[in-house]
Amino acid sequence: MTAHGSDRPLPLSVDRTSPVPLYFQLAQQLEAAVEQGRLAPGALLGNEIDLAARLGLSRPTVRQAIQSLVDKGLMVRRRGVGTQVVHSKVRRPLELSSLYDDLEAAGQRPATGVLRNTTEPATAEVATALGVAEGSEVHLVERLRSAHGEPMALLRNHLPPGLLPLLTEELEATGLYRLMRASGVTLHSARQTVGARAADDRQARVLSEPVGAPLLTMERTTYDDTGRVVEFGSHVYRAERYAFEFQLLVRA
Repeated sequence: MTAHGSDRPLPLSVDRTSPVPLYFQLAQQLEAAVEQGRLAPGALLGNEIDLAARLGLSRPTVRQAIQSLVDKGLMVRRRGVGTQVVHSKVRRPLELSSLYDDLEAAGQRPATGVLRNTTEPATAEVATALGVAEGSEVHLVERLRSAHGEPMALLRNHLPPGLLPLLTEELEATGLYRLMRASGVTLHSARQTVGARAADDRQARVLSEPVGAPLLTMERTTYDDTGRVVEFGSHVYRAERYAFEFQLLVRA
């Protein structure tokens, strides 16, 4: 079991004085290696017996650690092949950041395909969000965001006309928020709603999911430092690849 792009073995260890179960310590380290890209999709874990001997663990303990990651969908056991890394699940904090930046920070190597980059009349929902008249022209950007060559999310963003130049090649090369900042837009705050829905025909086709598959949804209205609305985003994410993380504090 070696780190991605290296012949060196992963630095794994267990603390026998810790109250945390040994299998869980190992599982946490393997999961971190997957999420940080040190164990890339397609990587084989190697022989459980060798790993057990290396760490001084019993084979059932190693098997339990690996099975916990199989149960999470991070790994799969393939007959005649062994245990193989499938992918990591992106856990995105609920803060004013872009999916591109979050994927890059997680070592996910994001890629973007621009499906639409055009103007269109604002629907009632979009007009209300952007504070413009219904039917007035607004900019629409629709993108497919992928990681490790696998679809992750379908992103639709409406922006006020003339806010910034939006070239397709730039949208495919980086994140929308980076382009905004480069154009002098200072992002300040956002109002966001998280939900879920079943994939319709088009979403299923674009995201390589069956029709009716569960999708996470996110709608966000973003404001700059003057209080102006600069974008309204309506995004859907593959539920098996994505999760939102909340930090909850006790109200005094």
